[in-house]
Amino acid sequence: MTAPDPTTVTPSTLRTAPLEGVKVVEAATLFAGPLAATFLGDFGADVTKIEHPARPDAARGHGASKDGVGLWFKTLGRNKRLATLDLSRGRDVFLDLIRTQDVLVENFRPGTLERWGLGPDVLLEANPRLVVARVTAFGQVGPWSNRPGFGSLAEAMSGFAAVTGEPDGPPTLPPFGLADGITALATAYAVLVALRERDRSGRGQVIDMAIIEPILMMLGGQITAYQQTGYVQPRLGNRSSNNAPRNVYRTADGRWVAVSTSSQSIAERVVTLVGRPDLVAQPWFGTGRERAEHADELDEAVGSWIGQRSLDEVMLAFEKAEAAVGPVHDVRGIMTDPQYAALGTIVAVDDEELCGPVAMQNVLFRLSETPGAIRWPGRPHGADTDAVLAEIGVTPEQLAALRDAGVV
Repeated sequence: MTAPDPTTVTPSTLRTAPLEGVKVVEAATLFAGPLAATFLGDFGADVTKIEHPARPDAARGHGASKDGVGLWFKTLGRNKRLATLDLSRGRDVFLDLIRTQDVLVENFRPGTLERWGLGPDVLLEANPRLVVARVTAFGQVGPWSNRPGFGSLAEAMSGFAAVTGEPDGPPTLPPFGLADGITALATAYAVLVALRERDRSGRGQVIDMAIIEPILMMLGGQITAYQQTGYVQPRLGNRSSNNAPRNVYRTADGRWVAVSTSSQSIAERVVTLVGRPDLVAQPWFGTGRERAEHADELDEAVGSWIGQRSLDEVMLAFEKAEAAVGPVHDVRGIMTDPQYAALGTIVAVDDEELCGPVAMQNVLFRLSETPGAIRWPGRPHGADTDAVLAEIGVTPEQLAALRDAGVV
């Protein structure tokens, strides 16, 4: 089945957003901090991204490009006004900007802002209502706080890599910014919590967000299990230690499907569907953990049945049986999947730089009364510098002098 082309978003389709009036300045690079600001901007926050005048955000050079334009930045930079400023030399200008803002998202290594005379004490003196979100690899304190780091290190240190991969293979890192993405969600959440508290107290505060922590929270009860029983979760490939059958299986036409049986009723439906209702009567079939101990037998039953049928046949049979299955998509499958199409998960946004619509992921969730929206995609380096600085009283003459000096 071919899904319709992504819906094109235009300004006329937008409605009032819940974060309208919240002003965010983003002084961050790459993914966790910038993506947190993107999430806020998607729901109406006025986000101003600050980049160094001579060293743009490295995210502009990550991933695929077209005509020299970084395509990932079209999503990462959406709904943001883009200005340039060298914070180390433009301290007073930055403080003037901070006085007009509600939130600062920054990801400099601990001590950097302080060295420039822009530590949280200075920022909160200039604007006592400011929420300062500090996103770093290892947090603001501790023996590793001053080390450079990225999401890959968080994926390693959190235990994610240790439990990912085949049993006889090495620990496996994800081929995308998983820890950064989870941290971005956590940071956006933390910002909203801090803004809610500011509504009550009238005071801003500092958020210390370490990228090594949010992904650890997503890994479930491994810490409690180890502390209580000494259990260390092993690598299991696509299997789970909590239920079975749970794996990816190849169809007769060379496609792949994922099957999960987290609930007992679904597990019973799956094995009955594949012609093995006798397994339900086994004494070990009653709990997910015991089924996981018999994963070889269950995988053989499910895998052999799926391997004799095409993807369409498998999907239809599982649907009729009300059993959980999903196709293993690459981006081509995502773009044509009818469920994603029905949800409006992929949208197209008109882009002046690329002279046409640019497809990207839609906002994260749907609100019935105040939905988020993509107002514009990421724009060129420094596209809004003049307008942003004019709003805080920088005259054209002052702007020209700052530009001549390389400050903007």
